[in-house]
Formats: sequence, structure tokens, C-alpha cells
Amino acid sequence: MSEPELAWVERLKAGDAEVLGSLVEQLYPSMIRLARSMLGDAAQAQDAVQETWVAVMTGLAQFEARSSLKTWILRILVNRTRTEVVRRGRTELVAWLDAEPDTPEPAVSPQRFAALGWWNDPPRNWGGEGPEDDLMRKQLRALVLRELDALPAGQRTVVGLRDVEGLSSEEVRAVLGISEGNQRVLLHRGRSRIRAALEREMARGGG
Repeated sequence: MSEPELAWVERLKAGDAEVLGSLVEQLYPSMIRLARSMLGDAAQAQDAVQETWVAVMTGLAQFEARSSLKTWILRILVNRTRTEVVRRGRTELVAWLDAEPDTPEPAVSPQRFAALGWWNDPPRNWGGEGPEDDLMRKQLRALVLRELDALPAGQRTVVGLRDVEGLSSEEVRAVLGISEGNQRVLLHRGRSRIRAALEREMARGGG
């Protein structure tokens, strides 16, 4: 942990309400997204997050700073969410946490490349600066969010943590308690599905 974060932890342990408020404001959106990605229900996600903050304040004295504060809090949230899922008899929602990884499919079909490794049909460039390009970027962003929400729970959760929250592979493994192989397979498959949807949309737009 960094020195500023260690200072935050000490102030939290001392009951500093200002630091607690700042921490809740900073982490609340990420926590809601994570809980919803696992539970698939906004109201249940809210309950899980509220219960997590109670557990955080109760267990803060035992926090040993072996991970970042964010990772520790998200891990508590995952454990609370998992417990609630099991209590409700919906273990299929978190079965991926214990799944053995299998071999991922190629992110892009090998047939897309020529013998020397060049693209047969290069991806379309959509990095322009005009009004039409701005509109396309907004539409594609909305598409990405829809496709992300439609992914299976495991893929949705891992892609969200990596590509929306910006966590590293190591942090994702720590938060979810999954193996590197499982994390890699879920990330690969989720990204591949989103990429395929983007290509379909851009092909339609390109006539």
C-alpha cells in the first residue's frame, strides 16, 4: 500500500467520518457494478453493498494492509454476495468462481489473417474527429455496455473489473478468489463476444 493509503486506513480506524465519506463516494459506483454483475439485480446489489460497508467498518481493525484497501473491500463484497446467492439457492450465479478453466477460443478467427500474418480485411478505423465519428463512438459505447450486460455472469464480472474498473489481473484474482487460468479464460471470452458485436455493428454501418 502507498503511504497516503496507509494514512487513510489509520484515519478510518480512528473513526474519521470525512475519510469514510470520501471512501464511500469513491468506491460506491464500483461496488454497485460488481454486485450487480454477480447478482443480476439492482436492488439486491444495493443491499449487498450496504451490508459490505457494515462488515468493512466492523473488520477494519483487523485489516493488515496486505492488499490495497479497494481490493480488500471488493473481496468482502464478493464474499457477502456469494453467501447471499447460496442462501437464496442460486448457486449457478457464482458457479464460475469455482470452475476449472478450459481452453479459450481464438479472439479473432485465424482465417482473418493471410499466410504472413497480415489482415485479409483490416479492421475499419473509427478514430476520426467529425460529428459523424462522435456519433458513432457514442453508439458503439452504448453497444459495448449492452453487450457487457448481456454476458454470462463470470465473463461480465471479470471484463467489468478489468476494462471498466481498471483492475490488474492480480487484483481481479485477489478480489474474486479465482485462478489465473480462470480469470484469463473468462476475460478472453467476454472480450471476444463484445469484439464480435462491435464488428457486426461496424459492418452494417459500413454498408
